[in-house]
Amino acid sequence: MSRIGNNPIAIPEGVTVEVQDKVITVKGKLGELHQPYSDVVIAVEDGQVTVSRPSESKDHKAKHGLYRSLISNMVEGVTKGWSKELELVGVGYRASNQGQKLDIALGFSHNIVLEVAPEVKIETTSEKGKNPIIKLSSHDKQLVGQVAAKIRSFRKPEPYKGKGVKFVGEQLRRKAGKSA
Repeated sequence: MSRIGNNPIAIPEGVTVEVQDKVITVKGKLGELHQPYSDVVIAVEDGQVTVSRPSESKDHKAKHGLYRSLISNMVEGVTKGWSKELELVGVGYRASNQGQKLDIALGFSHNIVLEVAPEVKIETTSEKGKNPIIKLSSHDKQLVGQVAAKIRSFRKPEPYKGKGVKFVGEQLRRKAGKSA
């Protein structure tokens, strides 16, 4: 039995959930999200969304919990929203944004300019004596994670000094340097 898949999803006030033509649509105060689905039965009743599977096959079991989690993330996204914060650790690493263009200096011979999707809101803060921070927020959890992973991929944190782009609060495994 899927413990996650069997839990019903409560629909908060101001959120509408519609299911038609194998696509589930969630609308809320922060936006609207669509998710196509297959191999599961989704029912909306009494202010709750329930996900059930038609059989006990391996594929149906796998998608049961998956779609329940996706729908839950969509409902939370249109009510509260999702955000991720990235920290630039290193001398001379800087970040700034003009609208949806993110300009990052990560020690290369050129700055990296990234055009971010309009659904994602970008904020950059840089205080003297502290590492620059990039804050991404949106109603779509998958999109926020994808943009954050793209930014992190430009310069992943290295294990010796910890320089690079890391998530705020991320614990890095550090290695000892050369032994003299």
